[in-house]
Amino acid sequence: MERDPETRTAHGADIDRTSEWDTLRATHLAPAERRPASTARGVHHVALLSSDVARTIDFYQGLLGFPLVELFENRDYRGSTHFFFDIGIGNCLAFFDFPGLDLGPYREVLGGHHHLAISMERDAWSAARERLDAAGVPYALESGSSIYLAGPDGERIELISDPLGEMYGHTIG
Repeated sequence: MERDPETRTAHGADIDRTSEWDTLRATHLAPAERRPASTARGVHHVALLSSDVARTIDFYQGLLGFPLVELFENRDYRGSTHFFFDIGIGNCLAFFDFPGLDLGPYREVLGGHHHLAISMERDAWSAARERLDAAGVPYALESGSSIYLAGPDGERIELISDPLGEMYGHTIG
């Protein structure tokens, strides 16, 4: 299921934004020792939509190994299920279903959700990849550490084996 990097389209190959990025870094990116602490304490949850609660549970808990930790009625829409999966260190991935409400097809828009990147220990990441292969779930493998795939409702997911705070050998934060 791995995508061949030689056949990838090189988008933006004719664009050089080096100067713009240098200016943004110089203006906004303080060195770690001078950077103030964040006012946030972490991601409480990210909420996505589900068209089938059982299928979503089977995918995230059964296939990816994220335990279902709560399920209750959505306070904002009677009959809607609000359910949560543990994605590590106190963070949750949440879903809603909206039975009887036609939400229409998902449309990617500027400012909209692009993808959710979830860090996994390398062994768990490899095991998830094996389960995806066995289940015939298509995905793209990038840089040997990121698996990009679609969830059961088309939501974009990245499973990344890099540790939290790192990406492709670079420290983030």
